Amino acid sequence: MKFAANLTLLYGHLPLVERFAAAAHDGFTAVEILFPYDETPQWYADRLNEAGLRLALINTPITADYPWGMAGQKGAQALFHSAWEQALAVCSATGCQAIHVMAGSAAPPGEARERQRSQLMHNLAWAAAQDRSVVLTLEALNRIDVPGYFYDEPQHVVSILRELDEPNVGLQFDFFHVARQGLDALATLAPCLPFIRHVQVAGSPGRNEPDLRKDGLLEGLLCLANFGYAGFLGFEYRPRADVSDGLGWTRPLLSMRS
Repeated sequence: MKFAANLTLLYGHLPLVERFAAAAHDGFTAVEILFPYDETPQWYADRLNEAGLRLALINTPITADYPWGMAGQKGAQALFHSAWEQALAVCSATGCQAIHVMAGSAAPPGEARERQRSQLMHNLAWAAAQDRSVVLTLEALNRIDVPGYFYDEPQHVVSILRELDEPNVGLQFDFFHVARQGLDALATLAPCLPFIRHVQVAGSPGRNEPDLRKDGLLEGLLCLANFGYAGFLGFEYRPRADVSDGLGWTRPLLSMRS
């Protein structure tokens, strides 16, 4: 698997323009950026090229009214279309091939939830058809840190993916959210393996450097490697202190790195 530094969290203590070189200095060749919309798409492309980096993943834009996304939100279809075009513009300029589609909050169970699910499915199918070379990822966000998000467990995402059946829509599996949700990593991971398109990791509960001895992290990553997962492993955490020193946790994973 390939390592990717999340510039927004891992290097968030630095000015944006300095984060690219810092990641390259620490040995990364790929990065994630949560919301690369403060500058033009070409600005991000230039900074990536200067640092010799590849952009592995971005999120769809958010707004004050939709802080967790709008793909599954009633009355926000036109806004989602605009947000998707904005994300695709970044991909076009940078060569990024994966976008995390943020669904937003869930309606209460019942008819409203079913209508919301239908809206999400419609938006995902539309977005997937706009550029088949770009992978859409859906990520379950735990109910402790993100209460009320549309889906809080990977199995909920998998049910959507099965029904949607779009070749360029897959699961973004985050070990941090699995641990925070109180789920067993291996038991949760196993049925998800065929659907995974991107993976992220952070230590629970503080979202700092991971401890591979906890929460089934090492076992889960070995399971991914044995399955043949060759995608990105995003380091989406906030360092406790010095970023470079904190990367020592990755040593047991070097044999998996590609």
